Parts: sequence; C-alpha cells; structure tokens
Amino acid sequence: MDFANAPVVVDRRGFLSWAGRGIGAVALAALLQREGARGAFAPGTGAIAVAEAAIAPGSGALPPHWVAKAKRAIHIVLVGGLSQVDSFDYKPALAKYHGKSLAAGEKPDVFFGQVGLIRQSDWEFKQRGHSGLWVSELFPHIASAADELTFIRSMVAETSNHTPATFQQNTGFRLSGFPVLGSWLSYGLGSVNENLPAFVVIPDSRQLPPGGSINWTNGFLPAQHQGVTFRANGIAVDNLFPARPISAEVEQDSRALLASMNRRHQEARGDEDALSARVRSYELAARMQMAVPEVTDLNGETQQMQEMYGLGTPETNDFGRGCLLARRLLERGVRFVQLFSGGALGSPRINWDGHEDMKANHSQEARRIDRPVAALLHDLRRRGMLDDTLVLFTTEFGRTPFTQSAANTVGAGRDHNQYGFSNWMAGAGLKSGFSYGQTDEVGWKSAEDLVSYHDFHATVLHLLGIDHKRLTFYHSGIRRRITDVSGEVIRGVLA
Repeated sequence: MDFANAPVVVDRRGFLSWAGRGIGAVALAALLQREGARGAFAPGTGAIAVAEAAIAPGSGALPPHWVAKAKRAIHIVLVGGLSQVDSFDYKPALAKYHGKSLAAGEKPDVFFGQVGLIRQSDWEFKQRGHSGLWVSELFPHIASAADELTFIRSMVAETSNHTPATFQQNTGFRLSGFPVLGSWLSYGLGSVNENLPAFVVIPDSRQLPPGGSINWTNGFLPAQHQGVTFRANGIAVDNLFPARPISAEVEQDSRALLASMNRRHQEARGDEDALSARVRSYELAARMQMAVPEVTDLNGETQQMQEMYGLGTPETNDFGRGCLLARRLLERGVRFVQLFSGGALGSPRINWDGHEDMKANHSQEARRIDRPVAALLHDLRRRGMLDDTLVLFTTEFGRTPFTQSAANTVGAGRDHNQYGFSNWMAGAGLKSGFSYGQTDEVGWKSAEDLVSYHDFHATVLHLLGIDHKRLTFYHSGIRRRITDVSGEVIRGVLA
C-alpha cells in the first residue's frame, strides 16, 4: 500500500492510539511552535510515544531554597534487605555470642517468627582507608572507596514487610500511590537537559522490583514527573523510533494534524494533566531520538573504563553497564538516576532476601554490584563530579543478628530487621570517611541517633538545595510532602 497517498478517515482518539503504537510518527504543537517550522526534524526521525510521563523541560516548581551542595544524584537501591552485620556494621560481639540466645527475657518480634541463635558474620571485617571505617569482605571493592563514604548505621523502618518497606524507602510512605523521591526532585528542580528526562530509572536486568513500575511513580504529582525507564542492555527505550520507515511528508503532515487536533481539544475542554503529559512525552520523544543513541552507546568509552566497571565479565556486566550509563546520563544533565539491584521476591532468589543461606545469597548479589559501584565512585571522583553529585546506597531494612531457624539452633539465614540497619551516602556536602549513629552490641536495634526514611529524605533534599517542609503539593485537601509531618535533616553528616 502507498501510505503517503492512501485516504485515511480517523477520529482524534483513533489517531492518538495509532500514534502511540508507533505505527506513525508524532510531534506536537508546542514543539512545532518552538521550532517555528514543520520541517524541524530530519526525514525519517518520527517522534513516537516513549512514556506518558516523560519530563517537561524547565518544569521546576521552585528555585532552590539555598545554594545547593549537590546538582544531581544517583540512587542505588538494594531490594530484599541487605544484612548490616555482614557488610557495614561491624559487631565483634557476634563472634563472642555465636551460638547463644539474645539476652534473657528478650522476645524478638520478627517477620517469620523463627528465632534461632546468634550467628557471627560469614565475612571478615577490616578497617579501610585513612578513615579506618569498618567494611567487610562482602564488598572488597567498595571498601577501597571507604574514605568517600558516609555511613548511617542507625536506620529504622516502620515495617519489615518488603513491598511497603520498599515504598517507604522510595516515597516516605508505606502505602502505594505516593510520589517517589525522583519525582519530587523532578517537580522541585525541573530538568537541565531538555533532550533527556529529569528522572531516569535503570531496573535490574533480571526482573522488576516488588510492585514493578510503581517504584518510580509520580503519584499525585503532575504526570510528567514519573521516572522514565532505560535498559542498560539492548534497546534502551521502547518505541523511540518508528516500527517501519515513513516518508518525511507523511511524518510532517502527521505532526501538523495532531498539533491542530490537540489545540482544538484543549480550547474546547481546557488543559488537563493526562493530555498535557502525553503532549510533553511526544515532544520529549522527538528530542530523545537524537540524545538517547549517543548517551547509551557505551562503546565510546575506553576499553580501560569499560573493564573498570566490569563490562565483559559475566557477573558484573549488567550492573556495570547500568552504573556507566548512569554516569553518562548525569554528565548530560539528568537530575536523578535510580539503579535497582534485585528483582521481585520468591524463589529462585535474585535479590538480597537471605532467609535460607546468607553466605550464598549475599555473595551472589554482591559479586554483581561491588566492582561497578566502586568504579562509579572512583570515576566520579576522577572527573571532579563527586563534589557536586550525591550517591545514595540504600535498602528497605536489614537482617537479624540471630538466625531464622528453630529455637536453639544456628541456621544459615537471617530474617528481616526493621529496627536497625545501615545505608550510606557519598559526595556533595557530606562528611566523608564518617559514620553516624550506631546499633546495639550485636546489631539488633538502633541505639543512638536513630534515623527514619523521613530524616533521610529531608537530608537528601537539603543537599540538593530544597527545604523539605516547603516542597509541597496540594492533594485531597492536604499540602503533601515527601516527609509527611516529620523528618529532620541529619545535621551530623553534613560537612
């Protein structure tokens, strides 16, 4: 069929559906008006839907409340619950009490209710760098960057159930439907590069986290602030290019027609968030056709750089590509990049949920990310980017110092622990080579300077120039914010 000359009768809804499936190329009224000409794109580079929630350039709601220490952030999310007593929270008492019960009268309330005996760590701890911070052999490469790290060893969560705890880690709330941190930053600061989203998510290549894409939802914020997913391997973004070649004339006429239909629709019905977000997504998609192939082409990196991130090595290749892509995205103005380590729950375990065998589970997952994360830290430092970049390394909760097993036995796994666990941060505005807060003698409960996720989020926003109490959005009669009605900046970690 001659698509250029074939007669077409289609209403507006049908036309949008046709365009959204990638059969034709679409551009938008705002894009056409800004470019001032129908022929603003090269022939054959039709703009098609990437996501309905792509980012509107320059859409920051507020100027920064003060001079920001950080301009951008990378958030590495460990799904399943990293064991603090096997990684970053050295507790020599675990060896002393190995095979013994907790203090008399202690009745731990744990997720699966199976309380075994105390178990020492399966990994040796050593003091690292000039700072002397304790890091275990679970993360030997990250340990080499200990002098860059700021540990928070007194984190607490409100639940030990994975999915709501993961929501809380991302949104500050245990219920779904609230905006995630990246969406709040997109809303508050806007985009630097109009050709790329402000908020990009790189999921684990094996599987999505519990709850799937709700982990990067815009919630009740305007739809353009939802995270845009990129793949580190293969096709980075679905539907970015037309499914079949089309002529420049058809492409340009399609843009002009849809622009006219959108204008008439908005004039008749007024502006609405869903349509505006779709318009902006098509507009961004057109510009991303130029930017995405370049930023996702890792072959432009030197062989030495690729090897440093672990590219080409089976265990580290996937996460290494994600970390290297994250650095390239930040260099080009993306505000917030989130990388997930771990997928959905269940068996086989491809996450950090070490119920049955901590050594096997954590060794498997750490081998995938240890080298790439360390490479990212060293690379950012060498490029001078760590001075204005924030790196976040978090998990939804920790693990128990005693095993998940029958009473009076030392099992191989550990249960969920919401009462005390470790996160770390690195980069702009932080005391480096520093540890804040502590858990009790065996790492069971936070005992000093307790930190909630509301406190953590308030601190991240502070470093990015935002007062968490002033970044709000009116929804259902309430001025909502990521920290709800609490949250304090962790002043003790600030440089």
